[in-house]
Amino acid sequence: MATDIHFFPRVTVEQVEEGRELAPKFDEHGLLPCVTTAAHNGEVLMLGYMNAEALRLTIATGEAHYYSRSRQTIWHKGATSGLVQKIVELRIDDDQDAVWLRVDVIGDASCHVGYRSCFYRSVPTGEGPAVRELHFEESEKAFDPKAVYGDAPNPTQL
Repeated sequence: MATDIHFFPRVTVEQVEEGRELAPKFDEHGLLPCVTTAAHNGEVLMLGYMNAEALRLTIATGEAHYYSRSRQTIWHKGATSGLVQKIVELRIDDDQDAVWLRVDVIGDASCHVGYRSCFYRSVPTGEGPAVRELHFEESEKAFDPKAVYGDAPNPTQL
């Protein structure tokens, strides 16, 4: 199924920037960044990466698939947690080297830490001390990660 999704070779700037052919440009690691937002309110949920297979699977299934750089494998978002990201819209940027997904999330959460968004903290900007303390923008977790994932090691662990 996913192997049926065709990517065109990149031939000209006009083809890539003004044409109708899907010709993604993956980086030197075979990846492109993907910003994922909630379709209903535009909240940024996460930044992930896709390789060609993950992009093809996302297009073919209508559900978000990413490439895990830490585990070096494809992962279907929500396969373990049930927090599946259903694609409402998939856009590719002007030079086709980044993807934007607008999604509906079954369970209304996308972060493996348990928060709704992976961007649950803010960094104070402007004048102030050299050491900045992160501020939590979400006060409650949407789910208990241990109940969902067990005591498995954090996939983004250092």
